[in-house]
Amino acid sequence: MGIPTESVGSLPRPKFLQDIIAQYERGEASQAELLMAQEKAAAESVHRMQETGQELVTDGEQRASSFATYPVIDTLGGKGLGPNFAPDGQFFAYFDDGHHRQLPRLVSGPFKFRTYAYQYLEKSKSLAKRSSMKQAVIAPSMLYLLYPLEGEIEGYPKDEFVKDLINECEKDIRGCFAAGAKRVSIDFTEGRLTAKKDPRNPWTNAGLLQTFIDLNNALLARFSPEERQNIGVHTCPGGDCDSVHSAEVPYHELLPSLFQMDAGYFLIQCASEKDKEKVYKEIGQHIRKDAKGVKQVAFVGVVNPLNPKVETPEEICEQLIAASKHIPVDQLGATDDCGFSPFSIDLKPKHGSPDVARDVAFEKIANRVKGVKLASEKLGV
Repeated sequence: MGIPTESVGSLPRPKFLQDIIAQYERGEASQAELLMAQEKAAAESVHRMQETGQELVTDGEQRASSFATYPVIDTLGGKGLGPNFAPDGQFFAYFDDGHHRQLPRLVSGPFKFRTYAYQYLEKSKSLAKRSSMKQAVIAPSMLYLLYPLEGEIEGYPKDEFVKDLINECEKDIRGCFAAGAKRVSIDFTEGRLTAKKDPRNPWTNAGLLQTFIDLNNALLARFSPEERQNIGVHTCPGGDCDSVHSAEVPYHELLPSLFQMDAGYFLIQCASEKDKEKVYKEIGQHIRKDAKGVKQVAFVGVVNPLNPKVETPEEICEQLIAASKHIPVDQLGATDDCGFSPFSIDLKPKHGSPDVARDVAFEKIANRVKGVKLASEKLGV
């Protein structure tokens, strides 16, 4: 069977799509033109990922505004924002290169998704003629940040919001499985940010990690052990415009708590970590053989989406062999450190252009598949 491997989700959007998005936001392109460009990019993404040998493919989130905002806005510029939202919400993160990303602000209830991830999957599943698909979804912990940190929305208390939030996230995951997804992974990049204590960003000073863990577990509790076996959680220190938001936060601030979540598997950034062995050891110490009926599997990151250098299959194999010294082989998998472009507008400056970054992404995925095969053979699995 071998070591399992899968991608996180997103791929760089080609320049033609990013150009159309910008034109649509300025009123210079129609919605029909945007949808046509998204369909073209999604079809190419599925086809090229199939060519890498990756068993579970995605459409690269070509139709989504971002992993964090797809339920509430159509584009990062704010197109499609519903009447119960304002654009001036909390900043999600400040990145090391100086840029930031901002979330909308919920101003009234009830909270409902405008768009579900399963709707993207329904459009793309016919494109994967030779492969199965997975789908990434947003975590309730990220969407929790749409509600004001302090005080309550008049007529819509926070506990009512949380109920609606969990219900909507459950609907999204169940819809993905109903649409044919073999696996669903929950994006949890906000986990490491909870310990950053960024003075510019109040929510990172609010000690929200346990709140986030509890929210995500409230969602996971809605699913059976058999379902949770195929529900994963992804964590990383961010990945946008070839920059990160929380790599300086010690991983120890997150990892012990991460495995409190009753998910079946975890997609964990490791390749770009300075002390990989320390991370492997901590994963091995905290990963659970029995998470309420599910054996957890750690998919360690073996390629770095932010670095244009393409890892060789041999380098990837070596990382997995090193990880296997601390993580049981039957609980070991391989992935990419992060999605290749979690936000739809991403010029990929270290790569030179989004089109170059897109080519590099498929090379990295192909080499990951080859490297995993080498490691599986050496480890006898």
